[in-house]
Amino acid sequence: MLTVNGSIFMPSVFILIGIPGLESMQCWIGILFCAMYITAVIGNSIILVIIKYENSLHLPMYIFLAMLAATDIALSTCILPKMLGIFWFHFQEISFDACLLQMWLIHSFQATESGILLAMALDRYVAICDPLRHATIFSQQLLTHIGVGVIFRAAILVTPSIVLIKCRLKLFRSTVIFHSYCEHMAVVKLATEDVRVNKMFGLFVAFAILGFDIIFITLSYVKIFITVFQLPQKEARFKALNTCITHICVFLQFYLLAFFSFFTHRFGFHIPPYVHILLSNLYLLVPPFLNPIVYGMKTKQIRDHVLKIVFSKKVS
Repeated sequence: MLTVNGSIFMPSVFILIGIPGLESMQCWIGILFCAMYITAVIGNSIILVIIKYENSLHLPMYIFLAMLAATDIALSTCILPKMLGIFWFHFQEISFDACLLQMWLIHSFQATESGILLAMALDRYVAICDPLRHATIFSQQLLTHIGVGVIFRAAILVTPSIVLIKCRLKLFRSTVIFHSYCEHMAVVKLATEDVRVNKMFGLFVAFAILGFDIIFITLSYVKIFITVFQLPQKEARFKALNTCITHICVFLQFYLLAFFSFFTHRFGFHIPPYVHILLSNLYLLVPPFLNPIVYGMKTKQIRDHVLKIVFSKKVS
């Protein structure tokens, strides 16, 4: 590494600290995170297998659920192995390019998950507000286009922020990242150059994706609730609302954690750094951990197939 006036020119390696202030507890935190990760991988894998091999579940709602499960596995896998290496074995070094790759994967999968949640909300909107046209609108071709579209949208919007870091930021005051993974702002703040463009573009991407999605999800559910409460029969209202409760729980846990982590990281100047980092970690780990549990408990078709698998193994 070349040092210029006390700054480091184009460092080849960064050092990830983990959770500064909680070094003595990182081993136990790693055990908790590992348990959450294993639960997330197993739970989401079971959902994927059930949806794949059960023909009655080859419907838009469950196909979107399968997309969500695959994204959750990929998102948690982006950070957990390296994080456990830091917590348990003090493998703190990460190359500059690997750091940018991890950053790109994390934000791309976050954006993909947000896009899938929007697609799920629109699916429920059409199913409840215009049920006769649901099968026609959500055709197999449209599902494919939605899947490809949310992936490309995420990649296209996230990539420029990574390219800006790679091409514009050359001098860094330190190579030590006070975080447990390569978080965008944690890396940008290390640079000695003008980083306003990087910060502003990062904010733009966050609001362009999360802001856009949450606005349309909210509008969809406002229309859904208006339609549901206009139904004459209580049973019909209850059935319609019951199909949405699971989705609402998943939406809330994803977006509330996202915005809480976002605002505390940028405006919570008096909050200890380890609180920021723990919130960031939980934002990435809690949704993949809870989603299969929520869907397994609240979705009858998924729950019945899981019970069938469990009891068939016991009988055999």
